[in-house]
Amino acid sequence: MSKLSDLSRNLRDPVVSAMTGLFSHGPTPLANTLDYPGDPGLLGPDSVSWRVLGDASVFVGGIRALVVQAAHAEVVAGVEEHSTYRTDPLGRLSRTSVYVTETTYGAMPEVESAVAVVRQAHRPVHGTSERNLPYSAGRPEMAAWVHNVLTDSFLATYQAFGPERLSTADADRFVAEQTRIGELLGADPLPETAAELTDWITNHPDRVATKAQASAVAFLRNPPLSPPIKIGYRLLFQAALTTIPSDLQTQLGVEPGKRARSIGKNATAALRWALGASPDWHVALVRVGAPIPEGLFRQPLPSPGPTE
Repeated sequence: MSKLSDLSRNLRDPVVSAMTGLFSHGPTPLANTLDYPGDPGLLGPDSVSWRVLGDASVFVGGIRALVVQAAHAEVVAGVEEHSTYRTDPLGRLSRTSVYVTETTYGAMPEVESAVAVVRQAHRPVHGTSERNLPYSAGRPEMAAWVHNVLTDSFLATYQAFGPERLSTADADRFVAEQTRIGELLGADPLPETAAELTDWITNHPDRVATKAQASAVAFLRNPPLSPPIKIGYRLLFQAALTTIPSDLQTQLGVEPGKRARSIGKNATAALRWALGASPDWHVALVRVGAPIPEGLFRQPLPSPGPTE
């Protein structure tokens, strides 16, 4: 049995190291969350969001969101002209991950702090897009595109690659829960059911192919990652493409490989086996004193931050 355990650990450790390294180029989320015992945060342990965003399919969802967000002419103009993603792609990825983690699993002070950081970062993001329209990241409609695509992407990839499909009722609960985060950002409109959300994205009038879109998608197809991480990233990228509606694929100029869906299922299952559920979900359960499901978590709890 010990030899089998050693083999499992030797297979698992490189995966854990690679994936955590991908998201370790920014601040540590929930570093002091245990300072708020009993605080359920914005969503709480009974939410669908804690379950969905704690699963390994979240990696695919994050990639999908970045691709689909590029379909909005003004949003992608802001990204191309103001983001550091080309010079610091892992830093941007980590900061986005911290925001999602803290607004989902954080105690209310952590949720409010994460939202304040994003709102502050959005203030200087304004300019004119390729089609000569003004944009500002602080506008409710631009914030809505970014937020709603993120919600739709996490839901789509969980339904495709999660451990089980959500019922229609739970999918709608997830979308409604996520609108509470969007409201804090000042995003508007915020569809409240999964069907309304998909329809809003599919029929959005600002979905326009641009040079900035093509540039962003080309970068996402082949980002400057180390060889071990890039192999896994490409599998997840292809998996993400399979969950994008065909008309959006056409606009974005992407097409998944023939076996991308099955490979994506296997890759996500391997990540789930190697990583277990999110340690941030784990520490949030500890903070609120909720039961810890047996066998769900495999990574150590996040280290506490420095004490005062």
